[in-house]
Amino acid sequence: MEHVTSEDASRTPTYHVERPVYNEAYLHADLLHRRVRTPRTVRQRLKSKIRCSSEKIKSAALSFLPILTWLPSYPIKEYLFGDIVSGLSTGVMQLPQGLAYAMLAAVPPVYGLYASFYPVVLYTFFGTSKHVSIGTFAVISLMIGGVVVREAPDSMFMLQANGTNSSVPSLIDTEARDARRVHLAVALTSLVGINQLLLGLLRFGFVAIYLTEPLVRGFTTAASVHVFVSQLKYLFCVKTRRFSGPLSVVYSLIAVLKDITSTNITALILGLTCIVFLYGVKDVNERFKAKLPLPIPGEIIVVIVSTGVSYGMSLFENYQVDIVGTIPSGLLLPAAPDFSVLPNLVTDSIAIAIVGFSMDISLAKIFALKYGYSVDGNQELIALGLCNFIGSFFHTFAVTCSMSRSLVQESTGGKTQIAGFLASLVVLLVVVAIGFIFQPLPQTVLAAIIMVNLVGMFKQMRDIPLLWKTSKLELAIWLVAFVSSVLLGLDYGLLVSIGFAIVTVIYRTQSPKSMILGHIPNTGMYCDVDEYQESIECTGIKIFHLNASIYFANSDLYINTLKQKTGVDPTVLLAAQHFQKRKSQKQEKRRRKLEKKHTVVRLSMEKGMAHELVGGSQVLLDVQGNGQVTESQTESDSEETHFLRTLCAVHSIILDFTPVNFIDSVGAKAIKSVIKEYAAVDVHVFIAGCSRTLLDELRTLLFFSGPVTPDIVFPTVHDAVLHCQHRRPRPSSTVV
Repeated sequence: MEHVTSEDASRTPTYHVERPVYNEAYLHADLLHRRVRTPRTVRQRLKSKIRCSSEKIKSAALSFLPILTWLPSYPIKEYLFGDIVSGLSTGVMQLPQGLAYAMLAAVPPVYGLYASFYPVVLYTFFGTSKHVSIGTFAVISLMIGGVVVREAPDSMFMLQANGTNSSVPSLIDTEARDARRVHLAVALTSLVGINQLLLGLLRFGFVAIYLTEPLVRGFTTAASVHVFVSQLKYLFCVKTRRFSGPLSVVYSLIAVLKDITSTNITALILGLTCIVFLYGVKDVNERFKAKLPLPIPGEIIVVIVSTGVSYGMSLFENYQVDIVGTIPSGLLLPAAPDFSVLPNLVTDSIAIAIVGFSMDISLAKIFALKYGYSVDGNQELIALGLCNFIGSFFHTFAVTCSMSRSLVQESTGGKTQIAGFLASLVVLLVVVAIGFIFQPLPQTVLAAIIMVNLVGMFKQMRDIPLLWKTSKLELAIWLVAFVSSVLLGLDYGLLVSIGFAIVTVIYRTQSPKSMILGHIPNTGMYCDVDEYQESIECTGIKIFHLNASIYFANSDLYINTLKQKTGVDPTVLLAAQHFQKRKSQKQEKRRRKLEKKHTVVRLSMEKGMAHELVGGSQVLLDVQGNGQVTESQTESDSEETHFLRTLCAVHSIILDFTPVNFIDSVGAKAIKSVIKEYAAVDVHVFIAGCSRTLLDELRTLLFFSGPVTPDIVFPTVHDAVLHCQHRRPRPSSTVV
């Protein structure tokens, strides 16, 4: 090997390496024969998997209980103060959100506080993210609310029908309705936890990658629309039924608009005032987050002030403003969920489990990347599964991480899961001791809190112009997820979105970019001849490149594109040869007929030439000494030779397998078949850039048998080109 570096620093260093032109057979015999293989039987593999050792037990324990990895070395002086401040701030924020999101889940507000306590404690022990805030979340709460309203609609609990007098309101047994909906929400949460636990134990954490970011953002934006519309009835304080299923958002909006004349002005003014105040506080926190030691707790301020105003002015008695109502003090005794209702909730539980996990893992990875630690997707599934399954025995509904609370927990100095644990203690204090204080809280205030918290999600609309510039296919995924989820509901919308995302993957495999590569002079590089002017095709050689693997779904596409891009179709060549052969046979028959019809004119004893005009055609006859007449270098023979040489200007085709990640039996048969087709017309096919893994697959598929041998495989395109030029040298070759 010779190594030469240019002395001029302004020029690109030049390296000259002398080596043979390798193909697979030569490479394997010369270098790779020392490859070490350690074949293992199935028994050996099973034994290594199920073998138990102290190291494996310790690793499994630390994996299942991540708290054991960081709590023993917890730096109290460095982290404790930040975690305390962060925990108090997050807990104060968790109180109003728990009350508000319980309304979305169609259960009494106190159950939102339960869901803000038990799961958070459990995540402290089993979660791997140090910054996410587990608890109630608007999208998940809304999905739960849609299910329980579908299974327990208001019509099931009517005590008095309207009859013919529409001015008499229907009476609903709210106590029985709420009890039934709580049972449904708890059972659904239990099933969600089971699904997440099973996925985690089976190591299915990778399923999150199928929920691409545009899909999740479009889906959550659509969920924000559902949440916003669902809160209009509380903001205007009008009495409308809750809708679920396809077009529920449209029906809900129409119902609110129909009863808009019955708006409670007091409730509307109070709600709008809270919206303006909360939005202003969020804007101040965002603008001055670097200067403020702690974010201004706008939500808890609104809750305390509005509760005091409601209590002092008796808004419920004097102005008919709906309030939260009774909040029982203390914790409920644990009880098993009602498993008899589970068969009707299976599909919904899968959707909620996947959406909840995708929200958690996406946000957890963002914080992990920012602060330099890792999160385990499988363990996150187990942690969420335990939070939901065990929590369901304590009357909670499904939870996941909240973006707004997680940002508060991180921005206020939270370092570990201790911050979340302290936040849960704040909620516990309210539930056990002072929950009754929030009984006069107007529901319109909770609606205002929810609406303002949706601002961040509605900002995801900015993705549309950005995706239009960067990736129209991802824009299509975003729009389909948004539109389908808004119109069809969150459950069907999610299924449609995932289905469409999978279709786009199939579309991409069926529409890969293909190109003919040319050589960049004085380099070993090969680029698309249509994009780079410096790229020059090698004379007599076509280098074909397709950005796709080769398998049953696109093997025909690969072969058809190969023939189209190279311009060399064996079928056409064979047909042309057959046509030329038939043409020659006809000319031969015509010549023989002419011999029979015409008398040979012997002009002299020596060889001579004679021209005779017969039937309007001039025939060139060669008079041989033996008396036999033949056509002398007839035009038909010369035209056939020239015709075939023109069609067969390409003598070699190189298939660039660099982008091919895998190949199946159908793809291997297709490539082998096309190699034989080209061999029939004297065009040689070579393969370049094939990875070792792909070569092993080809050997397993018995690709190298018969006329196809490893000699046609080269490690690089440049090796293949040099081989083709050496095999059939061309004076005008562009590669030196």
